[in-house]
Amino acid sequence: MTTTLTSAVKPKAEDSFAISFAPLSLEEIYANSYDPANGAVVMMSGVVRNQTDGKPVIALEYQAYEPMALRIFYQIAADIRLSTPDVNRVVIHHRTGRLQVGEISVLVAVGCPHRSEAFEACQYAIDTLKHEAPIWKKEHWEDGSSRWVSIGACETSGDNC
Repeated sequence: MTTTLTSAVKPKAEDSFAISFAPLSLEEIYANSYDPANGAVVMMSGVVRNQTDGKPVIALEYQAYEPMALRIFYQIAADIRLSTPDVNRVVIHHRTGRLQVGEISVLVAVGCPHRSEAFEACQYAIDTLKHEAPIWKKEHWEDGSSRWVSIGACETSGDNC
């Protein structure tokens, strides 16, 4: 699958997309991904970890260009549906602001009749989001230093951001 932004894509009413300062809820994301035709719901939860490449992290700060990021989320869902028409629900929510170690930064869920398609679609969604969405994070380290990092740059550089 490839993400193309040649035309405006409108979200499907049954899907859910958000960028929020508020904490993300596993229960809400799971409920938003429910459909009685689902045989599988695969959810990916990105969590602030306590280190990057062995350097102690105390917090991450996220910023996003929301209109473009949401457009990317819509396109990801459209691409998923083109390759896997059986997908019933796509849910992508991302946090912004300062997050402490252990807090959820991103939740992606895909519901469809079969697990293999749900796993594939969920992985596509998070990988594409990290490469394409205009979302940046600032790592705050224990030594008082910090650095802004594009999420996509982490993926393309091979760093484990």
